[in-house]
Amino acid sequence: MIHGQGYYVDRGNVQTGALGALTTAEDRGGGPRRAPSLQRAAFELCAGLIAGPPPSTAEIPNRGALITRPWRLPKHHQVMPALPVHIISTYIGKATPRSWRCGRFRLTSTGHPGGTTVIPAGWGGYWDIDGESLVSYLILSDTRLQSFAEPFTRGGKLELIPRIAEPDPVGARLLRALSREAANPNPAGQLFVEQLLDLFCMHVLRVHSSSGRLAAPAPSRGLAPWQVRRVTAYMTERLDQDISLNELAELTSLSRSHFCTAFRHATGRTSHEWLTGLRLERARELLRSPQNRITDVALAVGYQTASAFASAFRRHTGATPSDYRRCL
Repeated sequence: MIHGQGYYVDRGNVQTGALGALTTAEDRGGGPRRAPSLQRAAFELCAGLIAGPPPSTAEIPNRGALITRPWRLPKHHQVMPALPVHIISTYIGKATPRSWRCGRFRLTSTGHPGGTTVIPAGWGGYWDIDGESLVSYLILSDTRLQSFAEPFTRGGKLELIPRIAEPDPVGARLLRALSREAANPNPAGQLFVEQLLDLFCMHVLRVHSSSGRLAAPAPSRGLAPWQVRRVTAYMTERLDQDISLNELAELTSLSRSHFCTAFRHATGRTSHEWLTGLRLERARELLRSPQNRITDVALAVGYQTASAFASAFRRHTGATPSDYRRCL
């Protein structure tokens, strides 16, 4: 029996191809307790079975995704239960042999930098990993994946293809970028993370899915001027807050993926770039008043630290906030 944060797994009941038992403490008579998300529970289950305490993670609220910083995975030879989420990983350290058996299905390869492993939801099996390796994980709910794929599948269900250390330098770079965000979360970069996750989902659909069943999405035009004004006004009123893609898409009654395409078509910039521009324009206005401390300006436009604000300000203006103020 393995106990975790609000759930447990009976390893005696784990069978290849069957879901492990994930229940909350309240289900076991332990009184009310907030259960972890399905993604976090699944990841902590994997961590408990393989390597002890999980590494630090970053969860995208209500987006069905959990990303981890690089995690040192020890060698092991054991059954892993099927989970109700997709597990996608990339290798960072030295090459290590590995194989995976699920019934008559078997994959054998060598984990190496630039390789991507995809374990679809509902797939379990016996793993042989002959050496320690450094791995970054993305745990993705099927709801999140199917929602993103809907414009392409047009109502059909998309299936991921099992992979072991498949050569995939593009996917590996995207996963490592997501991993860096998990290790050093930046609240002001939430839109960037969400768009990066969408980009990775698109890559997965193209490279690691039943792509023969994908259809071209309906042609998408840019947002109407009034929609751009509504999104801009919404951002302007919340420059000091986290803003999600879902919020912005709801303003225009579009799906997340359609909103991203339409917004860029209409403005020539991503919504993250647009929001950053609005934040730094407001910062320039606030810096004109000597009584406004740079730290306070940073907080007012959504940056939690003066250093993060200074870095973004310099990247977009060529000067630090202090230099900009001195030149006024």
